[in-house]
Amino acid sequence: MEKIRRASHAGSWYSDNPKKLEEELEGWLSATGLTKSPDVRGVIAPHAGYSYSGRAAAYAFGNIDPTNITRVFLLGPSHHFYTRKCALSTATVYKTPIGDLPIDLEVIEELKATGKYELMDLRVDEAEHSMEMHLPYLAKIFEGHPVKVVPILVGAVSADNEAMYGRLLAKYVDDPTNFFSVSSDFCHWGSRFHYTHYDKKCGSIHKSIEALDKMGMDIIETGNAEAFKQYLSEYGNTICGRHPISVFLHMLRNCSTKIRIKFLRYEQSSQCKTMRDSSVSYASAAANVDA
Repeated sequence: MEKIRRASHAGSWYSDNPKKLEEELEGWLSATGLTKSPDVRGVIAPHAGYSYSGRAAAYAFGNIDPTNITRVFLLGPSHHFYTRKCALSTATVYKTPIGDLPIDLEVIEELKATGKYELMDLRVDEAEHSMEMHLPYLAKIFEGHPVKVVPILVGAVSADNEAMYGRLLAKYVDDPTNFFSVSSDFCHWGSRFHYTHYDKKCGSIHKSIEALDKMGMDIIETGNAEAFKQYLSEYGNTICGRHPISVFLHMLRNCSTKIRIKFLRYEQSSQCKTMRDSSVSYASAAANVDA
């Protein structure tokens, strides 16, 4: 029986008008000037409303060559539902205004059989925006290419369990028909986020935020999950997708294919100049097979 996850954030976080949404996505994608590459096997991309992060996200999704890819694993953080595990979708199809993405029920069953995952009901699934904000881009990129998705909600997972999930998922990285879309924004700065780290040596606040984010991005590029953990515990940077990113780093460490992450774009929703200001940072990366 078909079980549909509605595009619950369409009409608020992004346009629910198919024509307008397609035009926006096409505009952002062509503005990147990126060449699609079959060596790109994964991305890290933001998940804010498209008016904030749509342009930055194009620098991740614009790299994807859809020709040989038949399955996309989505890893997104949980904003509303508390779990110490990873949770699998119970839907059979994810709707978007510009085309629907069927869930790969076979792989969901495979993952369920490990006994390490819990299930999220449709209500939890539809309340969460972190994976949904990747869907219109995926629907656009894979237009005319049959592709299925494997959505994995990554909870407040311990370091040991990040490594465990990374080991479980690593085998899927070695199949070149699989792709990985990892969802994360970067620093959430300001009193409303209870985070106001400011290194005055950097000059203005937004420069300090950028230096902090870039430090984290550089560590992610090294692929060292422990160093990333250390950075997070030292600076407390409010990277909301830290758990999905960490799981992805462990996947890349445990697979046989050599893959490197490279950040291609960094933006901030606004430039903080005083302690009363606030901003969210967006960073987009591609994970390439390293020849």
